[in-house]
Amino acid sequence: MFLPIALWILACLLIGYFGRHKKLGFWGYFFGSIVLTPIIGLILLFASDSKKIEKNTEKTSVA
Repeated sequence: MFLPIALWILACLLIGYFGRHKKLGFWGYFFGSIVLTPIIGLILLFASDSKKIEKNTEKTSVA
């Protein structure tokens, strides 16, 4: 009984790890995989976009 649960948690951790730079981040994919299933979490991982990094493009002028 322990082995299937351990494999389930390990799969969820791996999905969270690979999703750490995606939109939902580590915790979003980890908990999504636990609640739904690791297979659905993997599908969500492949279907999601990367995080958008916003850069401050405003220029300050020194007068």
